[in-house]
Amino acid sequence: MMEANQPTHDLLIQEQFTRQARPFAEVRAHSAESAMELLLDALAPAPDDVVLDVACGPGIVACALSPRVASVRGLDIVPAMLDEARKRQAKLGAANISWELGDASRLPYPDESYSLVTTRYSFHHLLEPLATLREMARVCAKGGRVAVIDVTPAEDKRDAYDRAEKIRDPSHARALTERELTALFDAAGLEIQKVVRHGLEVELEASLRASFPEPGGADRLRALYRADVGVDALGVGARDVGGEIHFAYPIAIVVGRKRG
Repeated sequence: MMEANQPTHDLLIQEQFTRQARPFAEVRAHSAESAMELLLDALAPAPDDVVLDVACGPGIVACALSPRVASVRGLDIVPAMLDEARKRQAKLGAANISWELGDASRLPYPDESYSLVTTRYSFHHLLEPLATLREMARVCAKGGRVAVIDVTPAEDKRDAYDRAEKIRDPSHARALTERELTALFDAAGLEIQKVVRHGLEVELEASLRASFPEPGGADRLRALYRADVGVDALGVGARDVGGEIHFAYPIAIVVGRKRG
């Protein structure tokens, strides 16, 4: 199979997440209180922090951070996602958030503009995640923090996991293992402060309602997950709960400090 080039892949992301914008924002797991508490504890936001949330999607993380920091800017490449983010902001009445359309691999900000730079659930969509992490490090102030929150499958199960996720979401590129993700931090000049791991609990049908697989993909994925119950070849602990398939994405929160 021919590897996707950047312009083609960017169009695929635009197509998928324009369609996913509202259902993605409404998936309960993405706003789960327990997961958000873990995230906020790991990020340790301070009242004077100036935050950039890269590939912010519907603004879930940006809005959760806003009461705890001086200001937040959310950037995303998909206009429909920013529309959902503005709706979330309006409901909360948060005045210290701004939104901008832009590319995560070419951040339109000067060096050392932010004290905290975050991104959640974006790296597995990127063809060159190191380029984005280096940009995040560039716009982070010396001594500031950079955080990546994403799925990190086990090394011996990553290939099977990737194949399944590409069925669910054709814009999925490649998940990074925890070892690969932490190596990127070192390459970007970031000293790792902490790694927090947790499972993000999801029900398969709820996930499919927020996804737009290719024709026949949903049924293929249902069969794949049901066959994985008690096997765990995908590394997500698929299980049957009263006839529903539940599983947990293996998530890592990696926080690094910019050297210097």
